[in-house]
Amino acid sequence: MRNIKMNLMYDGTAYHGWQVQPNGITVQEELQNAVERIIGVRENIVGCSRTDAGVHANDYCCNMRTQSDIDCFKLKGALNAVLPADIAVKSCCEVPEDFHARYDCKGKRYVYKIWNVDNKNPFTDAYSWHYKRHIDEDMLNSQAQYFVGTFDFTSFCASGGSVEDKVRTVKSFAVERNGFEVLFKVEADGFLYNMVRIMVGSLIEISENRIEKDKLADIIESKNRILAGRTAPAKGLFLDEVFY
Repeated sequence: MRNIKMNLMYDGTAYHGWQVQPNGITVQEELQNAVERIIGVRENIVGCSRTDAGVHANDYCCNMRTQSDIDCFKLKGALNAVLPADIAVKSCCEVPEDFHARYDCKGKRYVYKIWNVDNKNPFTDAYSWHYKRHIDEDMLNSQAQYFVGTFDFTSFCASGGSVEDKVRTVKSFAVERNGFEVLFKVEADGFLYNMVRIMVGSLIEISENRIEKDKLADIIESKNRILAGRTAPAKGLFLDEVFY
């Protein structure tokens, strides 16, 4: 039995996230379809995490155990030939049998993109939140540092999540501007359901004076989702890197 690790990148616009669901097409389903087409067996493919509907990935890690002896380089090429144009296999290699894409993951980095100018951009609209009011990125970067540390992030978890332990360690959070694009970069040992999107929405509400400056620590401590800000749209979120 071989254990094959694959790193993907995908445009999540057309998908209901990573994990197979009965009510919509997912990235996992498309990948399993492609693997079955190539090796003739429908293998179970394990992902590093769930991603929400509409969320994208610059780097997504998954693994599968298989009896197939297909060469990894040939498998990568064959998968890229049959997968939809919005999913690509970046790398494919054999790993130790006990490697698990989810349980061996030590952390992830997400990037959220906002297109911050009056006019919309047809070339970025599917990959960023168009927000017209000017964002003070330096002020929001300062406010974002309240997220850094080990906390119970219940206030920044959407209902519907199944995880009971909501303590996570955020290692870094940076808000940067690149022209009209404002980037929110957050790295943590793990993330809760909609956590990054609620963090970004909360920072935007600080920018709008809907949430007072320097109140994020109190909101974290409250463990009350109602006190945090809105959930930013999914289309601006990218899983940027997975750490092992």
